[in-house]
Amino acid sequence: MNKIILNKIVFLLASVVAAVTFTSEASALPLFARQTGMECAACHFQHFPMLTAFGRSFKSGAFTMVGAQEKVEGDRLSIPAVLNMAVLSTAGYTKDNSAGAAQIPGATNVNSGNGGFYVPGNGGEFSLFIGGRTSDFSGALAEVGLVGPAVGGVTSAKIPMLWEVADGTRAGIVPFTTDGQGASYGFETLNTGANAIHTMLFVGGDAMGMVGPALSAQQYIGTGAAATGAAFVLNNESYFINVTRFNQVAQDGGGAKLNSTYLRGAFIFDLAGFDSAVGVQSWSGESNDGSGLIDSSTKATAIDGQMQGSLGGMPVGFYASYARAPSVAASATTSGNSFNGGDATRSSFNFSTELGVIPEVATINFAMRRGKSGDTTITGSNASDNAFLVGASYKMRQNLLLNLYYVSQSGDFWTQGNTDALGSKATIINLATIF
Repeated sequence: MNKIILNKIVFLLASVVAAVTFTSEASALPLFARQTGMECAACHFQHFPMLTAFGRSFKSGAFTMVGAQEKVEGDRLSIPAVLNMAVLSTAGYTKDNSAGAAQIPGATNVNSGNGGFYVPGNGGEFSLFIGGRTSDFSGALAEVGLVGPAVGGVTSAKIPMLWEVADGTRAGIVPFTTDGQGASYGFETLNTGANAIHTMLFVGGDAMGMVGPALSAQQYIGTGAAATGAAFVLNNESYFINVTRFNQVAQDGGGAKLNSTYLRGAFIFDLAGFDSAVGVQSWSGESNDGSGLIDSSTKATAIDGQMQGSLGGMPVGFYASYARAPSVAASATTSGNSFNGGDATRSSFNFSTELGVIPEVATINFAMRRGKSGDTTITGSNASDNAFLVGASYKMRQNLLLNLYYVSQSGDFWTQGNTDALGSKATIINLATIF
């Protein structure tokens, strides 16, 4: 990173911290806050979407907890008196160092390399979330696109049905579909990137594909993909087990054969006062879209862990993950591994940390990746693909989150051609609003 870029980042970080002095404390009441009667900070560590122990408990209970909100109850009936909804929107600015398409003489070359703003419907998100308690053992959550290509369509949905089988232990099934959160969408509560949403930073815009892989090894190998399936779950405050049969495509109304298997196990414990967890993941099988043709293999493994607590009175989180996806040769029955299109094993070790410099309001972030791209065509060996990220977040309100990131990628993979096509460096400003 050159001195000019470093000075800009330091200035922007200082501006974020200084701005806190002039902002009053506030609470936010989106979808689940309305149902429980609790502020967003009760479930989210430092800021959304990361979860606290209480947030894990709420999610593990199938979204069934109801607080101050009235219920309609009767014989075999217990639902909230109103249908709870929330809207998520993202807007911001992205600039990377890609070359973009060839410019027409005399015209402005519009591409992310020149920098550009994104707003809801044009690079940014504007989605409606509907869900909450459906009974004493089940809930539901669905996301509907309100603008852009997904307008009017359900982009993700699940119906957790988790019965209490012992004191504090639940078991059941979660049918689901998603256009980009992967097989783990059915059930996941850690903040390591095991699910595409639950990571340290919230992103949007064209460069969001650069941030997730810098934070999480699972996202680097591409597990945050379309998926439809059913998760069989056993969980309590100390562990959860998720056995999912899935198909590596979003549900399109045509049905799907669940030929792939996702396995997830995690143990949750206290370590020197830190809310800690370790987990493993495995993907296997061959995904089939129901047409009778095998689409691709789904083979990968991962291990991850987290620690959340405080140092010197400031909240801090540490997150680590390692994932690998082997190369699978294409054949008459498979098109290769959906998590690795290269000719060698794709793998990554990622570490990230977030410090709350002003508790519950402002954080500073750091992340690094040591990756292998799976591509041997560049140097004759598995090309390295590394990254580091620095950033900051400022919670204007509990439901208004401003983020700033700088991401830089390096290694053998980043030839001039790949840099021109994809961009190896980016500066991103993102404002997420949920109400």
